[in-house]
Amino acid sequence: MSTNLISPTSPDFLETLTKAAAWEQKSDRPKAAEVVQALLEAEKLTKQQRINYPLETLIGSWRLHFVVSPKKSSQRSGIKMGNGFYLPKFVKAQISFSPAEADNSLNPNQLKIGNQLQVGTISFKFNGPAKYLGKKNLLAFDFTQIQVGFLGFTVYSGNFRGGQKKNQYFQQKHIRDLPFFAFFAINENYIAARGRGGGLAIWVKEA
Repeated sequence: MSTNLISPTSPDFLETLTKAAAWEQKSDRPKAAEVVQALLEAEKLTKQQRINYPLETLIGSWRLHFVVSPKKSSQRSGIKMGNGFYLPKFVKAQISFSPAEADNSLNPNQLKIGNQLQVGTISFKFNGPAKYLGKKNLLAFDFTQIQVGFLGFTVYSGNFRGGQKKNQYFQQKHIRDLPFFAFFAINENYIAARGRGGGLAIWVKEA
């Protein structure tokens, strides 16, 4: 089954996510607790209805907008979530997904993932291979290269933690040995996913 969560008859919690993703409307955006609950309900809906998202809907650049970390707990009744927060605008965190054909160090059937963080004049960008398991909306990845920038100029670029070797053996690695995102909401304005560590996040589309 392949569909889009947002429709004219969308549940209230999906409307909450849409409002939360409206970056410029800060005064009207929902409270963090409401967004956390909306994310959990959207995740539940996607699993119940077995909604699948095609890979093409992920391609592009997305800016990290809202983050929820799991609470530490000794209980085994499931992951308990924290309060969540909107990311301040001065912290620029961006993730991108693109076809890997333009990168000769990756296999043609792979994706390329980029993750960039910029604070002030300093930026860190990590790149690497990724693969998408469409039936589970699961994107596994590994960072193999790093770039450090200062005032818009690259001051260092190189392999990250044995990057060249990790590129070669990426396809053979099992999903349990890789970091991943399990997406449960994707549309033209935002994407939402749970990470391997249990946290939740919303990214908004970059203009």
